[in-house]
Amino acid sequence: MTEDDTELAERMCIVTRQCRDEEALIRFVRSPTGEAVPDLARKLPGRGVWVGLSRDLVAEAQSRRLFSKGFGMETTAPADLADRVDGLLRQAALSYISLARKAGEAVAGFMKVEDMLGRGRVSLLIHAVEAQPDGCRKLDRMVAPETEIVRAFRGDELDLAFARANVVHAAVAKGGLADKLRIGLRRIETYGAPPGFKGTEERA
Repeated sequence: MTEDDTELAERMCIVTRQCRDEEALIRFVRSPTGEAVPDLARKLPGRGVWVGLSRDLVAEAQSRRLFSKGFGMETTAPADLADRVDGLLRQAALSYISLARKAGEAVAGFMKVEDMLGRGRVSLLIHAVEAQPDGCRKLDRMVAPETEIVRAFRGDELDLAFARANVVHAAVAKGGLADKLRIGLRRIETYGAPPGFKGTEERA
């Protein structure tokens, strides 16, 4: 069977056998060396198989050797595949922060974040997971109802996104890149969530 044979098969999770929208799945392709490779952007050539957007499902597909069955030929998957997918999801989301910085739509540093909040431009207020509560509370009091508060990234991850050291607080302005970052954050959240997860409110 080729990938063009049926759209339904393209979007069937090889673990649950349930058909889902592509956004609720992760696409994998088989590399020339016979390894299952995650294709988060869904752009790599070749036939793809799909796994639900869940760490547990990716781990199950790896442990039960379901990629071989899905591709119809021997296919290996590293034991840490679930962790690799998590890293790729985080990199994808962080890339939007980096793009926003380059476009002048993201700032880092308490004073710059405070200024952007004061002008009502912030779509996402980001605190490093290790940020001190006092600083977070002061900035959180300034957010607008539509602003999302994010504590998904470590400081070292934010340092890379902003190409500078010691990023604790950051903000992304309203616009298309912020919207894409929101989608990326939801995918990270869904991937690591327990079974039956329905999502969280944008504001705590």
